Amino acid sequence: MLSPLSRRRFLSRSLQVAGTALAGSAFAQPFASGKESVNQQALAICDPHLHLWDLSKFKLPWLGGEAVQRINRSFVMKDYLEASSGHKLEKAVYMEVNVAPDMQVAEAEYVIDLCQRDDNPMVGAVIGGSPQSVDFKKYAKKFGENEHVKGVRTVLHDADRPTGMCLTPQFVENIQLLGKLGKRFDLCMRPDELLDGARLADKCPKTNFVVDHCGNLSVQNKDAALRAKWEKGIRELAARLNVICKISGIIVTADRESWTPADLAPNMNFCMDAFGEDRVMFAGDWPVCTLTAPFGDWASALKTIVKDRSESFQRKLFSENAVRFYELG
Repeated sequence: MLSPLSRRRFLSRSLQVAGTALAGSAFAQPFASGKESVNQQALAICDPHLHLWDLSKFKLPWLGGEAVQRINRSFVMKDYLEASSGHKLEKAVYMEVNVAPDMQVAEAEYVIDLCQRDDNPMVGAVIGGSPQSVDFKKYAKKFGENEHVKGVRTVLHDADRPTGMCLTPQFVENIQLLGKLGKRFDLCMRPDELLDGARLADKCPKTNFVVDHCGNLSVQNKDAALRAKWEKGIRELAARLNVICKISGIIVTADRESWTPADLAPNMNFCMDAFGEDRVMFAGDWPVCTLTAPFGDWASALKTIVKDRSESFQRKLFSENAVRFYELG
């Protein structure tokens, strides 16, 4: 879920989610290069950014409106297993979906139940929350001892989230609490506000942070000043050792009809080089990724982008770093 557009504007890009696309890649390895030094088909995958929403159970206000009707339906575990088939998916972590605020506890309990079952790969969850609220402390402590709850996220680029909100005293205090509870916080921010994320990381040195979606700079961005701010923000975040980066999400900013891995590579390579091989991790962002490409095409595209990097790098990127960071065993 990207920025700086609001969710509704972002999802209104007349992007189609066909049923066949949700079943997985339209072709097995569409972007495979001819000769590869790493057996990429054998790479284990841990997906630390899986969205599910069952509209018979939860209300997602951001899904409203005629322009987003094609994604305004339920996406459940069965659909995800079909979409990710053929990619050696071994573990997954749920990512909150911005349910109506009064449903956050129910959402957390719903995904904890999924994590406790043995019929799916989900072993952890990043739940929704409102660190800007005085009620957050009670909410965080409710789930603080649950081993399946790995962290919290509130999307900072939504229209009702003003610039600098994450640096207000109440917000900072609540993010510091997450660190005390052994939980993480996802930074899903506008690309020109990443320095605020770095400042928050400084104020909360005992809390671990995740930069979502390579900092949310569109791969079609032509604004040099915006890119310069994004690059500076990424470098500053990478300089904080309590921050890691998800290589994910920005595929939805590519041209749906004509994108190639080369379109995604500059932003992703910049982040991978800035953070280094021990602090980057692949993430699916399904089903949001299907607004441009099915899960299989996205995973294959990233494999193409990193095909010349070492086997160690690729193992860490696709699985090992996420397993370690989220303590998935």
